[in-house]
Amino acid sequence: MKHVLDFEKPIFELQQKLDELQKHPEQHSLGISFEEEIQQIQSKIAETRRQIYSNLSPWQRVQLARHPKRPYALDYIASVFTGFQELHGDRLYADDQAVVGGFAKLNDQKVMVIGTQKGRDTKENIRRNFGSAHPEGYRKALRLMKMADKFALPIVCLIDTAGAYPGIGAEERHIAEAIAVNLREMMLIESPIIAVVIGEGGSGGALGIGVADRVLILENAYYSVISPEGCAAILWKERSATPKAAEALKITGRDLLELKLVDGIVAEPLGGAHTDAAAASAALKEAVVQALGEVQSMTVEARRQSRYSKFRSHGRFSEPETAATTA
Repeated sequence: MKHVLDFEKPIFELQQKLDELQKHPEQHSLGISFEEEIQQIQSKIAETRRQIYSNLSPWQRVQLARHPKRPYALDYIASVFTGFQELHGDRLYADDQAVVGGFAKLNDQKVMVIGTQKGRDTKENIRRNFGSAHPEGYRKALRLMKMADKFALPIVCLIDTAGAYPGIGAEERHIAEAIAVNLREMMLIESPIIAVVIGEGGSGGALGIGVADRVLILENAYYSVISPEGCAAILWKERSATPKAAEALKITGRDLLELKLVDGIVAEPLGGAHTDAAAASAALKEAVVQALGEVQSMTVEARRQSRYSKFRSHGRFSEPETAATTA
C-alpha cells in the first residue's frame, strides 16, 4: 500500500486520475484519444511536485525523514559500499541490532562503516528496537571505532534514530554513561570520521556516533535535541503545536548549516530519497568521498584539534549588559 503524507495528497489524486486514463486504450474506431488529457495531467503532476517539494515546512521535512519507504543504513551500505562484513557484539553484554557496523570498501578504500538501523515491518522493528540503541549498541560502535583506529581505517557513521532507548533496562546498564564515553573517545580517535544524518537525528542517541570531522545531513533529514512532538508537549502543552515546534527548533539542514551545526547538505531527489534510492545513494557517496578527502589531507593532530574545536564551539549565549551602578 502506498504511503501518502497529507501534503502529498494533491499529487496522489492527480496520479490516480492519470492511472485511470491510462487504463483505457485509445478507441480508434470512435476517434477518441486520451493522449492530450494524459499529457496535461503529467505536466500538472510535475508542476505540483515541484511546487510542493520546493517549499516544504520543517514539519513536512520531519515527516519525510520518517517515511517508511526511506532508505535506511543497511540500504545505503549495500548501495554505496562494497564487501560489507558485519561485526557483532560489544564484548560486554550483548549484540544490539539497532546498531550495525563492519568493514567495507568505499571505492577502493577500506573503511569502517557504522549506522543505526530501523526495521521495515513490525517484526524487524522489534528486533531492531525501532532504531533506538541500548547501551550495548553504543559500546559496540565504540569497539568498532577503536578497531578502525588500530588499523588506521576511516570511519563513516550513518545516523537514523529517534533517540537512544529510554527504558529501564537501558538505564540499569548506564545508557547515559555509554553515550558520554563515546563522545569523549571519539574526540581522541586518530582516524578520520565522517557522520551523515540520513533520516532522524534524535538527541544524544544521534550524537553518540556523531562526533566527527565532518557532519553532513540529507536534505530531508533532521537533527534535534528533542522531537517536535516532545517540544510541543513541553512548551505548548498540546500536540497540535508540533509544526510550530518544528519551526522553532531549527532542525532542518538549511537551519543547521546556518548555525554551523552541520558542515554540508546532501541533496535528495525531488520528493525525497525514497522516490529514487539510487540517485540518493549516488549523492551520498559523492558527498562522503569528498568530505573524506578533505579530512584525510590533514595531519592527525590537526584533525583531532579541529574536531575538538568544532564541537566546543557549538552552543552560544549572550547576557544583557547591566547598567552601571553609581556609588
